[in-house]
Amino acid sequence: MAWRSSGTSNATLVEALWRNKLLTQPLAKAAFLRVDRAHYAPSSPYDDSPQPIGHDATISAPHMHANAVETLLPFLLPKAEAGPQSAEGVARIIGQAGRPRRVLDIGSGSGYLTHVLAELVGDTGVVVGLEHIPALKDLGERNMAKSPEGRHLLETGRVRFRVGDGRKGWAEPSPTDAQPGVGGRAAQQSSTSGSKDEEGGWDAIHVGAAAVELHEELVRQLRSPGRMFIPVEAGDGWEQYIWTVDKDENGAVRKEKLYGVRYVPLTDAPK
Repeated sequence: MAWRSSGTSNATLVEALWRNKLLTQPLAKAAFLRVDRAHYAPSSPYDDSPQPIGHDATISAPHMHANAVETLLPFLLPKAEAGPQSAEGVARIIGQAGRPRRVLDIGSGSGYLTHVLAELVGDTGVVVGLEHIPALKDLGERNMAKSPEGRHLLETGRVRFRVGDGRKGWAEPSPTDAQPGVGGRAAQQSSTSGSKDEEGGWDAIHVGAAAVELHEELVRQLRSPGRMFIPVEAGDGWEQYIWTVDKDENGAVRKEKLYGVRYVPLTDAPK
């Protein structure tokens, strides 16, 4: 269905993804409608296909971004209630009640998905876009600044673009008195007392480039509960598959292989 999901505007692109059931969650659809892909794709922004953005990187096809967001959605939406909590189209929101969402987007590239994720995590959430190429980090910031909404996210620190090795995850102290520190290794178990360090770890990690393995440091940085969406190379070096890595409330980890893909590799920055 992907080849029939292109549009002539952001709205018609999203509606085509919805019509073809490549986008199925109303809250995810609303987030994609709020972020104009033309601010992020240098050409053919409303085609459902990947587009080059320079430095041997691409902006993924919209249907891949849609699947990534919907896979992570229960770990993105704010959880206010201590007991079971649902939202429109989402049977169960997963996380520690009252704890602000923290999301890491590794290989953020154009910044498009970083912005979509930020539309879902609530006013107290923080999304960090991590790039190993400084020019791509700058590109994400410039693209997001094209809209008033994007500028506000940057100015408030709710979205931050950083340069680093995505295979090692990310951690940073509070950049200002008004902005929290984020990331680093998560506490090993969830706490019902509310004493668990709200700054440690990530509720959701999205990896936008193919890793040679499921990097254990990323698993350690997942909160309990938390989920990672990551493409991983198969042993032959050619095939790649999307994996989800879930960590439950007690720190137990479950890994699941979903489907085959083709991504650029998660590598060192060029010398």
